[in-house]
Amino acid sequence: MMIFEAISNSLLKAKNRIVMAPMTRSRTTQPGDVPNDMMATYYKQRANAGIVVTEGAPISAVGRGYSMTPGIYTQAHIEGWKKATKAIHDEGSKTFIQLWHVGRRSHSSISGSQPLAPSAIKVPDQVFGPLEDGFGMIETEQPKAMSLQDIEDTIADFVQAAKNAMEAGFDGVEIHAAHGYLFDTFMRLVSNQRDDQYGGSQENRMRFMLETLKAVADEIGSDKVAVRVSPHVIEGFADEDTDIVDMMLKALEKMAKMNLAYVHFSENISRHIEVPESFRQQVRAVYPNPIMVAGKLTKESAHLLLKNKYADLVAFGTPYVTNPDLVARFKNDWPLAQFDADARLTLYGGGEEGYIDYPEYRA
Repeated sequence: MMIFEAISNSLLKAKNRIVMAPMTRSRTTQPGDVPNDMMATYYKQRANAGIVVTEGAPISAVGRGYSMTPGIYTQAHIEGWKKATKAIHDEGSKTFIQLWHVGRRSHSSISGSQPLAPSAIKVPDQVFGPLEDGFGMIETEQPKAMSLQDIEDTIADFVQAAKNAMEAGFDGVEIHAAHGYLFDTFMRLVSNQRDDQYGGSQENRMRFMLETLKAVADEIGSDKVAVRVSPHVIEGFADEDTDIVDMMLKALEKMAKMNLAYVHFSENISRHIEVPESFRQQVRAVYPNPIMVAGKLTKESAHLLLKNKYADLVAFGTPYVTNPDLVARFKNDWPLAQFDADARLTLYGGGEEGYIDYPEYRA
C-alpha cells in the first residue's frame, strides 16, 4: 500500500507517509512548562511514523492557551525538546514542532495577559486551565483587538520560535493556523471586523498568516516550514463562515509559490462540515506541493486519499494515543486498541498512566 511507501521529493523526505498528528497532552515539568524525559519516551514510542508532529508549542507566554503545554521560547524549553528530537531521530523518523499562538482561546490565568484577537469578539469557549483544586476546563476571557505593533511582535515571536526549534534539533516547524486559533480568526469574517490592512477583503484577512509564513521561511528555509489549516472545521466559532473555503483556495495559490514542506488540512473534528471531493480537486488544481490530511482517517480511507493524489501524507491523532505501534498494527492488520472514555480521562495532564503505558500488540 502507498501508505507504507517512503516519500522523497525536493521539499520533504520520510520513511513512510504516515504522520503522527499533533495532540495536546499537557505533561510538562513545572514550573516553566519544560519538555521532559517522559515526553521524549512518548514520542520515541510513536516514532514508527514517517513524521512526528509534536503537540502545539506556544511561541510566547501571551500565545499560551492551555496549561502545562511545552513552550519553545526559553533556553530551558530548547534543552528539553532536544531530548524528544534525539529520541525520534534515533528511530529514523523526522519531526516537526507545531508552533502555536491560541489567540482569543485563552485566559489571563494561563497566559498572564489578556488574550489577543483580530477584533474584541468573544464566543462561548473553554480551555484547559487552573482551577482552585487542580486543572480542568475553564471559560475563555474577553480578548482585546491586536494593534499593528502586536501583529509585528507576534511575527517576530514566530521567527524566534522557529530559530529555537532549529537549535532544538527539529526538522521543521508547522505553524498552527487552524481550529479557531489566532490566524484562523484573522481569516474568518465572523471574528475579524478590522478596517485596516489585516481586515475586510480576503487578501487582507489572509495577510497575517502569509506574512508570518514568509518571515519564518526567510529565516530557516521554506522546506522546513509547514502550516495547518481547517477551512471545514467550526471549532472555536459560534457560526459557520461561508467565505473561508473560497478564501483558503486563494491563499493556497499564494502558498504554492513559497514551496513549503507541506500544507496540513485538519478535518472531521469538533463541529465540522464534510469535505466534498470537489474541494480536494480544487486544492490539487492550485497546490502542487505536499499535502497532509488528518481527521478520523482509517488505513483504508487514508490509502484512498493517497491513491487519488489528494494527499501525499496522512496523519493520525487519537489512534496514536492508545496504539504506540500504529504502523506495525496497520501493516499486519492487527486490531487497534480503542480510544475510549478511559483514554479521554488521561488525555490532558497527569503522569505515565494513559500516556506511555499503552502496550505494543502481542500476537
